[in-house]
Amino acid sequence: MKTVSDRIFDLLKERKMTQKEFAQRTGIAESSISDWKKKRTNPVSDKILIICEVLGVSPYELLSGAEHTGSRSREHDTYVISKGTDVGMLVESYQKLDSNLQKRLLGYLEALKELQ
Repeated sequence: MKTVSDRIFDLLKERKMTQKEFAQRTGIAESSISDWKKKRTNPVSDKILIICEVLGVSPYELLSGAEHTGSRSREHDTYVISKGTDVGMLVESYQKLDSNLQKRLLGYLEALKELQ
């Protein structure tokens, strides 16, 4: 049975990403990543979401090793969004609005969708 770290290294290989590049993109020390491989340890839980974002997999896929596919699978009900992206800044701005302005903004969004 594969460990989480085994799955991470498989994904790195599939994506042709070096450990160094992975460390830079996740902000995780290269020594920690090497320890996962050498000592067969797993990353700490607070790093899972950033690892998933960088590798393009869901936490479910990373932790279980199973893909969530097929007609019986359900859509993800959570998203991992980096604050530094346009979407992240949009979400952060939305959260700072009072509830009346949030509703108004959602109304504008619905109107924009109808224009398509």
